[in-house]
Amino acid sequence: MSEFFPEVTKIKYEGKDSKNPLSFKYYNPDEVVGNKTMKEHLRFAVCYWHTLTGGGTDPFGAATMIRPWKADLAPMDLAKVRAEACFEFLTKLGVQYFCFHDRDIAPEGDNLFETNKNLDIMVDFIKSLMKKTGIELLWGTANLFNHPRFVHGAATSCNAEVFAYAGAQVKKALEVTKELGGQNYVFWGGREGYETLLNTDIGLELDNLARFLQLAVDYAKEIGFRGQFLIEPKPMEPTKHQYDFDVATVLGFLAKYNLTPYFKMNIEANHATLAGHTFQHELHVARVNGVLGSVDANQGDELLGWDTDQFPTNIYSTTLAMYEILKNGGIAPGGLNFDAKVRRASFEPSDLFIAHIAGMDAFAKGLKVAYKLLEDRVLENFIEERYSSFREGLGKQIVEGKVTLQDLEEYALKQGPIRNKSGRQELLEMIVNQYILEV
Repeated sequence: MSEFFPEVTKIKYEGKDSKNPLSFKYYNPDEVVGNKTMKEHLRFAVCYWHTLTGGGTDPFGAATMIRPWKADLAPMDLAKVRAEACFEFLTKLGVQYFCFHDRDIAPEGDNLFETNKNLDIMVDFIKSLMKKTGIELLWGTANLFNHPRFVHGAATSCNAEVFAYAGAQVKKALEVTKELGGQNYVFWGGREGYETLLNTDIGLELDNLARFLQLAVDYAKEIGFRGQFLIEPKPMEPTKHQYDFDVATVLGFLAKYNLTPYFKMNIEANHATLAGHTFQHELHVARVNGVLGSVDANQGDELLGWDTDQFPTNIYSTTLAMYEILKNGGIAPGGLNFDAKVRRASFEPSDLFIAHIAGMDAFAKGLKVAYKLLEDRVLENFIEERYSSFREGLGKQIVEGKVTLQDLEEYALKQGPIRNKSGRQELLEMIVNQYILEV
């Protein structure tokens, strides 16, 4: 087997004073934070699409990436070379998991039969690499957005034949994910939305999407797939409006169609930005509703209105993200998947390592800060005090559902001037900054 990154050796933890760009400054996989190691807390994963198949194209320019596995090879030979490069990369980076779409790992054939045959060959090949390295599959999924057949969507297409093809593709992707021991399966509705209401039957499309997801639930039970099902919210792009707009929207959809017991959320930071939310907001809404399942770890540019998929380096954001994850009791069986791509001008192979190291360090630092904030109960004590009026007297009765509007009126008629207390937002932000700088 060829070595694809001969200039890079196993990435090691060297501490915050290291000037070596190919080393971890904060991520020490064996360091114990609370009752788990960093490796157990963070459960990092590398995404196949941006890392192995991404070429650096954009709407205005051709591919720029220098990749040692990009050669004049037949499609299946290239697929095998990419897989070998992937596992070398994961091993040298020290990451336990990877994620993929079906079309990432195997090329599409002239028909579905040939495509599935290609997948079977690659699954056997990847399975051997997994056995050799001990690396695991965090989640698999089906690419239901790239091919022209999905121009009007997949499960929400106006064409029943497309619905059928998408169903067949998900069936195979579920089988593949199970075969490789995937711990989760993700549904991202890349083109499940609309461009204009002038030609769209939203009611039928949403009903069909629910039918599609129920079919997947039923088939997972049939084949004994026990992995966690995840839905990944995104408000727009590539469509004008997507049906999985944000966590709250998906929660409403699941409740309407009685699908709530079967799905949790895969939260992507950049998608939260596009929805007009913070990363923490989406994680928090998922957590308090019991559906925080996994994370696509990246960040967007708030000045740009598209999915830039940058590597996460904002420690304030990673701190608040890990705060929610710790309060969730962890992220397993999900993880932190780097659904991120190096910038188009960062085209050398070593840039892939540097970008992932930067993201892993940012989350490692965020983990330690978040753990200390929770350990000291800085924010928790403040919030408890802020809502203390609901733990006694009238507030307690309200919470327990023991009052009527008439009771509230009688109370209000007798009460004196209302006195509110300061929310102290600036104080709390200052304290968070202090912990980030000191921990």
